Amino acid sequence: MQKKKRRLDSSINAGSTADIAFLLLIFFLVTTTIMTDKGIMVKLPPLTDAPAPPIPERNVINIKLNAEGLMLFEKKPLPIDDLKSQVKTYILNKEHLPDRPSSPARAVVSLQNDRGTPYDDYLKVYDQLKAAYSELWESYAQTKYQSSFETLAFQQQKEIKNIIPQVISEADPTDHVQK
Repeated sequence: MQKKKRRLDSSINAGSTADIAFLLLIFFLVTTTIMTDKGIMVKLPPLTDAPAPPIPERNVINIKLNAEGLMLFEKKPLPIDDLKSQVKTYILNKEHLPDRPSSPARAVVSLQNDRGTPYDDYLKVYDQLKAAYSELWESYAQTKYQSSFETLAFQQQKEIKNIIPQVISEADPTDHVQK
């Protein structure tokens, strides 16, 4: 008589596998941080059907950026790094030049870019514009209140922003901004 060899059962008990997979899924969902894209914080004007009032040409600062990252400031080439100082000088118009804004409250920065403009170049220009206004506000706060703009009361900050409002007009992108 031969003995029969006992075969071991080759199946795996998978009853708790689903539970373990579910617990791992919950663990990764709880511990993972989700990156969110941050856009440019811009306060848009209210939507109206009325056309915008005409702005005298002397109050508009024209900045154009093309697809190659070249920038024109008032139809003249300018490195992006020099934009901040030029915008500040143009807005303040201390020499009272007739082709520049009559007061900082009337200055409008017009930014137009090419559709092919690299996003990094656009952000560099936008950052330079924001920095120019921040420095103008800081300078005015130091002159009038002998204090930093950030430490001023909300009402004082609002007063400064009314005297030197940040008005950046973005024209529709073009297929090719002229050099």
